[in-house]
Amino acid sequence: MAEQTKRLFGTNGIRGIPNKELTSDFCLSIGKAIGTYFGGTVALGSDNRLTKDMLLEAVNAGILSTGTNVVKIGVMPTPGIQYYCKTHSIPGVMITASHNPPQFNGIKCIDSDGTELARSKEEKIEEIYFDSAFKISNWDVMGTNKDDNTGPDNYLNGVMSKIDVNRIRERKFRICADLGNGAAYLTTPELLSRLKCSVVTLNANPDGLFTSRESEPKPANLKYLMSLVSSGEFDFGVAHDGDADRTVFIDEKGNFIDGDKTLSLFVKHFVKKGDMVVTPVSSSDAIEDICKESGSSVVRTRVGAPIVSRSMIEKKATLGGEENGGIIYGPHQYCRDGAMTLGIILDIMSRTGKKLSELISEIPQYTIVRKTIPSTGKFEEFSKKLEEHLKGYSVDRMDGIKVRKDHNWVLARPSGTEPIIRIFTHSDKREEAERLMNEVTELLK
Repeated sequence: MAEQTKRLFGTNGIRGIPNKELTSDFCLSIGKAIGTYFGGTVALGSDNRLTKDMLLEAVNAGILSTGTNVVKIGVMPTPGIQYYCKTHSIPGVMITASHNPPQFNGIKCIDSDGTELARSKEEKIEEIYFDSAFKISNWDVMGTNKDDNTGPDNYLNGVMSKIDVNRIRERKFRICADLGNGAAYLTTPELLSRLKCSVVTLNANPDGLFTSRESEPKPANLKYLMSLVSSGEFDFGVAHDGDADRTVFIDEKGNFIDGDKTLSLFVKHFVKKGDMVVTPVSSSDAIEDICKESGSSVVRTRVGAPIVSRSMIEKKATLGGEENGGIIYGPHQYCRDGAMTLGIILDIMSRTGKKLSELISEIPQYTIVRKTIPSTGKFEEFSKKLEEHLKGYSVDRMDGIKVRKDHNWVLARPSGTEPIIRIFTHSDKREEAERLMNEVTELLK
């Protein structure tokens, strides 16, 4: 990590390439900083990336050296480890790079309520790291390791406690699940099995190289799943990213359902008058439309699940999420949770008796087009050009730059997890969203 920046944690933890940015020495030292800050007992787990062992053991050794005990809970989805922290009231560390390519890995800190650590607390860990202000223990009070394999079972029981299990079991859903060789390779098939679903799995073998498909669950990576579901043999398809905090769906016709539409569907079926929904500036206008109809309200934030979840806690909101398939259901826990998202979809379908395509057709229809470009370090220059080019559009700089006219808008923001710029264009007409994206792309050239 570049020490002169005095910042280590990005949008979702510390990310980098092992033995490049994330060296064993760095991981040992950040483990010392984490152990010094937390003390007591810390839960430690990982997804199944190839480099997990090196990072995990280095961080583990650093934490132990401070006299802090470590409970190793193995390979699990990130929300599963967050649920463990919440139900055991201890902080945790997750070794994961979520949806990033296989060469990346990362270190994410979790608070004792299961939420991703607040930025103010990350800053304290960074301060300890940069000042080398580690609490190093004597040999006779060194921290110790303990293994606990109860995490997956407790996590799935927690998900099932929030849905109508008997009603779902009566429907006997047929589901095709693409686990993407990631951390949900055991938990999602087990959840569906407990709910008496008929399940066909794809890529359910743990493979830290993600050789079957790229980790991010976007249409280009899910063509085989979409093809299988289009056969008419399934009620829907489901896919996760690498650490299974995000979930996307394929309807019974084989159509990819944008994560934004899943969030809008949840809002339509759960939000009541006076409620509040929290979502970033990158989500579509459909959420405002639905909330206006139900007499509820929307709070917009910067992009990032930790930012959304913190705002939900402050506003006492029960539902929030991002347009990428990351849904936060407060009654379960304040973090993105792929298994909980799957459970709620099953609950809505069993309650309404409707097909997934029918449910999606009932929400306001907007299109978001997404594109990523390599970061050149000239984002401010580009944002000024975008503002000048789209004169007459209102400008919002809450996160990057967002320019809007009616339901047409463009959002550009530097990623907090990769050296790229993310661009979103939005409209109530697909052709217009695509035209806007082409216009922005030309401007970049």
